[in-house]
Amino acid sequence: MFCFHERITGARGTIQVAFTDREGGHSTGSMGSLNLGRTDVDELAAVRANGELVRRALGAELLVATHQVHGREVLVADESFLSGWGRDSWLGEAAGGPPLPQADAIVTDRPGIALVVRVADCVPVLLADATGGVLGVAHAGRAGVDLGVLEATVTAMRRLGAGRIEAVVGPHVCAGCYEVPPQMAEQLETRHPGIRATTRWGSDSLDLGGACGRQLEALGVGWRSVGGCTMTTPVLHSHRRDGDGAGRLAGLVCRVS
Repeated sequence: MFCFHERITGARGTIQVAFTDREGGHSTGSMGSLNLGRTDVDELAAVRANGELVRRALGAELLVATHQVHGREVLVADESFLSGWGRDSWLGEAAGGPPLPQADAIVTDRPGIALVVRVADCVPVLLADATGGVLGVAHAGRAGVDLGVLEATVTAMRRLGAGRIEAVVGPHVCAGCYEVPPQMAEQLETRHPGIRATTRWGSDSLDLGGACGRQLEALGVGWRSVGGCTMTTPVLHSHRRDGDGAGRLAGLVCRVS
């Protein structure tokens, strides 16, 4: 179920940080058994059951997810927002609820809430202030890195009172596999020095994980990277490897008593 799971003791409870893989769930077919997205392809009952497995494993009351659009909008999951959020709300319209809010990051200072970021090659980043209990997640794909989604997330966390923030960068497509056109690599290198890289076969690529790390350091956030390359690790979901048959893995962070 989890390719990475860590518990951090904080002043306001235990913070759980986790990344899921493709195994141990209820889905069938090319998406593996643990798909946490793609309700347009997977059976709703399977995705719902997969979410319940993860929620119970973390001891969370609710999962909070968004419709990710490769931007930098941040959803603040505060008391007002959560008052209208139910057990199935993370499934959005697929479960008969309202559309998910469009955002590529979520922050909260509420306990019992598991923030969810879903990816299949992009970079999932989990953030936490263990002392203040402020949490965040960010979907840092190529566009998000370029637009500054991590800066927006950290800013929103500090508005909630976060002090010392630590981040975990999760599994994503590595620089050795993330091939892009030379012009794109050149343009992004101009804006984000060091992001341009080379694939294992010698073409232009991007190092998204390294770029995330440099942005976090510039923001005064400590960070570390866990997990492998989604494209070359069979137990992880990868759109570049599996195309439209790819499911979604999740990065989750929550604070429990």
